Amino acid sequence: MAYKIPESVLVVIYTPALRVLLIRRADAGPGREYWQSVTGSKEALSETLEHTAAREVREETGIDVRAGGCVLRDWGLENVYEIYAQWSWRYAPGVTHNREHVLGLQVPPGTPVVLNPREHTAYAWLDWREAADRCFSPSNAEAILWLPRFV
Repeated sequence: MAYKIPESVLVVIYTPALRVLLIRRADAGPGREYWQSVTGSKEALSETLEHTAAREVREETGIDVRAGGCVLRDWGLENVYEIYAQWSWRYAPGVTHNREHVLGLQVPPGTPVVLNPREHTAYAWLDWREAADRCFSPSNAEAILWLPRFV
């Protein structure tokens, strides 16, 4: 098994009206709901953040960042956080922290979402404040709260 690279993207997907797309993780476990934005690790150290973001958005939501009306922006924000224990097996022994880069993807209203059912079981378009409240990850919630500053 190849270990995950501890450098990832968090992509906040939103409409011009500041409706934010959240997706529910499939691996949350019984009785738990983990709602989040699109996230994913680089596949290679040389992979650009924009390429990682485009790949992860496509894999997790079916949205093409190059489609008409879509605008992908690197917000220049980074989070370094301790990897949750339940997902630490995905990383090389001794790796305890991940560096996450925050990007925003503006999409037109009505953009269709097609989830990868192995990864996510539901999606919701929410007002940005409500979306921040629903996120299980503090860094994800904080990124969404920054949204109005990047529009």
